[in-house]
Amino acid sequence: METEGLLSPATEREAREHYEALGPAAQVLVREVARAMEFDREEYDRRVTSGVVETARDVLFASLLSVRVGTREEFEEWCADNPDYERREAGSEHVDYVVWHAAPAAEVVAAATFQDERDAAVGTLRRQAFGRVYRGIVTE
Repeated sequence: METEGLLSPATEREAREHYEALGPAAQVLVREVARAMEFDREEYDRRVTSGVVETARDVLFASLLSVRVGTREEFEEWCADNPDYERREAGSEHVDYVVWHAAPAAEVVAAATFQDERDAAVGTLRRQAFGRVYRGIVTE
């Protein structure tokens, strides 16, 4: 089993603090992308909205979530060792591998199964974990 990523907020407050801390990075990211796309001031003002910056912050937060990647057996063992977590799994139970994110702030484990496309599964799981677990927490 492998673990990658940085964020696994233990509390709702910690999740909100991490999310808020990413605001300035999201603004810089969007500004630099707009500069690389050669937006002039008028186009920047027209196209770069608060929603664009918020989306960048959402993506940054999701991309930093800590995930475990392992076999179906390793995931089942983790679940058996953590019975208080609500299990939310996407995919087929007939494949060999699972990627999962434990969200102590919500007592949820979000998981996605995969056979060959590890990177795709990791990205999908992070987006799903943000949307289904953290969005409501960080935007309250």
